[in-house]
Amino acid sequence: CPNNNEIGDPRVTTEFTYDEAAAICDQVNIQAFGKVFLPALYAPVFVLGLVGNILVIFAIVKGSRQKSITDIFLLNLAISDLLFVISLPFWAFYVMHGWTLGNITCKIISSLYYVGFFGGMFFITVISIDRYLAIVRAAFSLKARTVSHGSLTTFGVWVVAILVSVPQFVFTQEIEEQCTPRYPDDLKEIWPIFCNVAMNVLGFLIPACVISYCYFGIIRTLLSCKNHKKKRAIKLILVVVIVFFLFWTPYNVLIFLETLRHYKLINQCHEFIDYAMHATETLAFSHCCLNPVIYAFAGEKFRKYLCHLFLKCCSFMCLYGPCRQYQASSLTTTPESMLSSNQTQNTSDQDTSVLL
Repeated sequence: CPNNNEIGDPRVTTEFTYDEAAAICDQVNIQAFGKVFLPALYAPVFVLGLVGNILVIFAIVKGSRQKSITDIFLLNLAISDLLFVISLPFWAFYVMHGWTLGNITCKIISSLYYVGFFGGMFFITVISIDRYLAIVRAAFSLKARTVSHGSLTTFGVWVVAILVSVPQFVFTQEIEEQCTPRYPDDLKEIWPIFCNVAMNVLGFLIPACVISYCYFGIIRTLLSCKNHKKKRAIKLILVVVIVFFLFWTPYNVLIFLETLRHYKLINQCHEFIDYAMHATETLAFSHCCLNPVIYAFAGEKFRKYLCHLFLKCCSFMCLYGPCRQYQASSLTTTPESMLSSNQTQNTSDQDTSVLL
């Protein structure tokens, strides 16, 4: 998984800081690049991710009392992304000034980062499975897609995300103004590799396979049915899949190259990897800004709620524009009724409401 050294150490940009061979590499230019590049890009990721995910949480919590399984998963995805983005200002400060916030804060922020990261990735995977069951296995989904099953699945996802993140809480500590893992001597060689493998396999490969299987199965089902909304649903699916691979594949390739560098299979002092790690890392992290858009706000009920919210706070903004069509209904309709209008469970495999 992404290491604190990559995202926060003002002196070191690679994961294997204890490697004496890597220590001889000149990192001055890379450090200077990171001090300027990372905080400048973490700032918009933090702001957009914070605002977008808070809106999702607020919309679901303020919605109808009877939550659907989709609402449960979207709510927990937003919470995961929120935990993740909360850690970014601390890493930006770390890059610029070193870690001066103490050992306990180091452990807490590192844990929030990892729990949010893995939780977000796991809930994206669970949402794809949920959509697959609702559309491709519609009859089975009547029994499987219940609120109780959704709550149990959510609990299991959080348990797994926390368990995967426990080693970081245990090993991460403040050392000479660095918030970095410090492994026991007998684990120094194997644990960083295990961390990279966990990132590549648990954090990307398995979710990518599940997401691809589920969404392409959904596309096959939609193509075989007659539904006036299926074109929009297919476009949305393609956006979800393309964005996922576009944002996460480069970063995971760099994580794999770091593993090869640790085994000295590639040049230990290859600066391209260090520069590319900064760029691809920020690209991957910005995915949490898009999750509210492609998973929540693509749905009609969330768009209606946002329009109601904007009308209530800034009614003059909706005199012209896309919110005008909701103006009359928003003035006489409560947010609760808006949010409850879109979740219909249909036994037909032609139902696209779970996507739209």
